[in-house]
Amino acid sequence: MQELQSGGCVCKKIRYSIRGEPLRVTICHCSWCQRRTGSAFGVELVFEKDHVKFQSDSLSVYRHVSEISGRWVDQHFCSTCGSNVGLTLEAVPSIQSISAGSLDNQNWSALDQLDRRHVFIRSARQWALIPDDVEQFEEHFRT
Repeated sequence: MQELQSGGCVCKKIRYSIRGEPLRVTICHCSWCQRRTGSAFGVELVFEKDHVKFQSDSLSVYRHVSEISGRWVDQHFCSTCGSNVGLTLEAVPSIQSISAGSLDNQNWSALDQLDRRHVFIRSARQWALIPDDVEQFEEHFRT
């Protein structure tokens, strides 16, 4: 039986459940992720889309079209509190990312063993330390 995890937004109007473990963690240093998170990078847990189920109709979507690739990325967020809960990408319609900070169990043991990819490191903040032993890409690994 697969372990079930859950998470959601700050005000709890958006809730989701996850079946199974993430494929990887993507840490994106692009300027768009910096703005959407208000931080130095976005941290996304990447799942097969059919492993994630949203239980709310308060989920809003903002579609951003990349100036580099011309492809879209949909940011999923709560229409009430504004919390970012995940992304879907035109380039990979079979996956759903979940914002790592929205997960209820921040000590989920599966997270310790996951591959981590740092993407768009060309725009990484100087003070954002990237370990030498992780995958790193100047842009995205799917360019």
